[in-house]
Amino acid sequence: MSWGYEERHMIEALRSGIPSKAIGHHFCEARADLLSSIIEQLDQVCEEGTSDAMIFSGKYGEGKTHLLNTVYTLAHARNMVVSVVSLSKETPLDKPYLVYPKLISNTYLPGHLQPGFIQELDKLTPNVPLTNDLLLYAATQLETDRLYYLLRSYVHTDDQEEQFLLRTDMEGDFVPNPMIKKMYRRIFNEKVSFNQNFVKSRHTKDYIAFVSHLFRQLGYRGWVVLFDESELIGRLSKKARSKAYQTIASFLFPPKQLEATFSLFAFSSSYTEDVIEAKAEYQNLEELYPEDQMPMKAVLDAIVNAPQLKPLTPREIQQILEKIVDFHGKAYDWKPDVDLKAMLSQVDRSGYLLRSKIRTAIEYLDQLYLYHSVGNSTVRALEEEKYEEDAVDNTPTFEELFEE
Repeated sequence: MSWGYEERHMIEALRSGIPSKAIGHHFCEARADLLSSIIEQLDQVCEEGTSDAMIFSGKYGEGKTHLLNTVYTLAHARNMVVSVVSLSKETPLDKPYLVYPKLISNTYLPGHLQPGFIQELDKLTPNVPLTNDLLLYAATQLETDRLYYLLRSYVHTDDQEEQFLLRTDMEGDFVPNPMIKKMYRRIFNEKVSFNQNFVKSRHTKDYIAFVSHLFRQLGYRGWVVLFDESELIGRLSKKARSKAYQTIASFLFPPKQLEATFSLFAFSSSYTEDVIEAKAEYQNLEELYPEDQMPMKAVLDAIVNAPQLKPLTPREIQQILEKIVDFHGKAYDWKPDVDLKAMLSQVDRSGYLLRSKIRTAIEYLDQLYLYHSVGNSTVRALEEEKYEEDAVDNTPTFEELFEE
């Protein structure tokens, strides 16, 4: 038997509903208008070296993460570095110093399947143009000069433990200021005096700006940062949400220090109704910041007015199904004899979610492959199942378990 590993991986990923970068690579024709706008921004970032950002929204199961994966593929094709961050309780946007380590650990260089770029720092040696440029940038372009002392120590030390500490600092496990001063004094026999003390809650943005400059100097055309599950901001407290909006603003309205960076935030389409309106976000900003609500108010406006993923047209759905049929045949080494009209009819009955339509199509092909006939789909039945408590609870108590 001869079957395609990549094609089987694709079918299994589609069957499970788990987002996959491979799917984003092969299924990238839909949502042409939105993709065209994103491509235009990507090209502008590459050509001009300036930074830009965008927010878009979509319903659950309609392909938000898939679109991010498509942008991932488009960015790598343009020799851009890509970082992918899914916001969560452990990665809250109101605390950039917790987001930064996840950002770095999920950074993919073009042509690399595994994340990571810190190994690129090994290219830095004393008195070479790249190192001198980075040192000058760290000393003059950032709010704090901590990274200057850290980087200079890193390229000159021959102590492996110091190298490890300085490298982990760049990855977001920040080393205390006194330790950097101590290492620098040991290496250069000079006393360190920071222009201001590094405070991670305020100065993590220096690290993000430095990384953006580093990528450009390493020869990449830019940096793409993809934020998924952005609607989880709505679970934060009122004050924490306002801080999260400030973080978004730092990408949406980037300072000049942030170089050639394109940031993309995926929100649920219900965020405006469920959070901005239901929790009176505009009034909250007036209460928290009576003098000036900017730039947080501008972020709320951007979320409200964000382009939304439109439902796929019948033609787009048909194109996707044709690709799925082709992949399924290669994945299991068979030639599907499919009545596309009958398949489309069954897919249309499977519900409004794009994810459900795709699962129904794969179930249709599975049945045809295994049994040479097609039965009723179970996808919609599973989706509509309700898990409610019985009117009468017959579950015995702990004491009743031991009654004779």
